[in-house]
Amino acid sequence: MDRQSFLDHLTAYRPFDTAEVEMRDRMVEFVTRNDRCFDREFPEGHITASCWIVNALPEGARQRGQALLTWHKRLNRWLQMGGHLEAGDLSLLEASLREAREESGLTRVRPGSAAVFDLDVHLIPERKGEPAHYHYDVRFLLEADPAEALVVSAESKDVAWVPLSGIAALNTDASMRRMVAKTARVV
Repeated sequence: MDRQSFLDHLTAYRPFDTAEVEMRDRMVEFVTRNDRCFDREFPEGHITASCWIVNALPEGARQRGQALLTWHKRLNRWLQMGGHLEAGDLSLLEASLREAREESGLTRVRPGSAAVFDLDVHLIPERKGEPAHYHYDVRFLLEADPAEALVVSAESKDVAWVPLSGIAALNTDASMRRMVAKTARVV
């Protein structure tokens, strides 16, 4: 992946609120000073790709009503899907789509837009053989049909469509609240 092109996208990105401005600025600074920013083995942290999967907008509807979440096995909480970049990924959007398919079993998931939907920087706790490090997470809005069969991957304990109004009861993180709020604006 091309760092300069990614930096151009980051600097053009319009954050939702002041917290996301800070996330974008941290990400720009990290990518600017680290030529290994996409490398999973870089000890300080790395760019990751996630997906905020929402129900396709039904005909005549003005708002989406659900998001697909995974109960992450290692982190033991409900989250959006996503993860590390792999050698065959040509773009962050492609990595996001791959993660969506791997973690949900969805085969007809598609981008709601090619633009970045959300940015987040979060600490990943230390675990055996891996020091604590940061994920500089780039998130894309994807659409899927809630009627399509789901598969729980080895990384998860469960996968479920959750009403947007119920997500805060499952995960109170500011980034989750921000993505729910952004979803209301997307038509």
